[in-house]
Amino acid sequence: MSQENVEVVRSIFAAWERGDYSSADWAHPEIELTVADGPTTGSWTGVAAMKEAWLETLSLFEELRSEADEFRALDHERVLVLMRFSGRGKTSGLEVGKMQWKGANLFHVRGGKVTRLVLYWDRERALEAAGLTE
Repeated sequence: MSQENVEVVRSIFAAWERGDYSSADWAHPEIELTVADGPTTGSWTGVAAMKEAWLETLSLFEELRSEADEFRALDHERVLVLMRFSGRGKTSGLEVGKMQWKGANLFHVRGGKVTRLVLYWDRERALEAAGLTE
């Protein structure tokens, strides 16, 4: 089951790496989204609330992309993705990639749908929360 979950997450990241965040077909209708750190933190429940929160975050950047470095199946449900961000801050104009912004996403997958997604802009914090060290 864990390999199937990794493949679900890989397919999500394939779109995100192109800067395409438009689909939520992969999300359970009552998905829980938590942004643990970064420019906008909080928790939201449901696809509509997740979309609203994500649009708010995307509005802070130009051409934001998420590029996976590694996919780790932590157990039968959780997949940790170590990733990097690229793009440019709309207000500052700073290139996100030049800041070496490395984060992680923790996906909880059941029945082929993501039931919970925790976003970390700080990779070390994500590894610590998952009980791992790099």
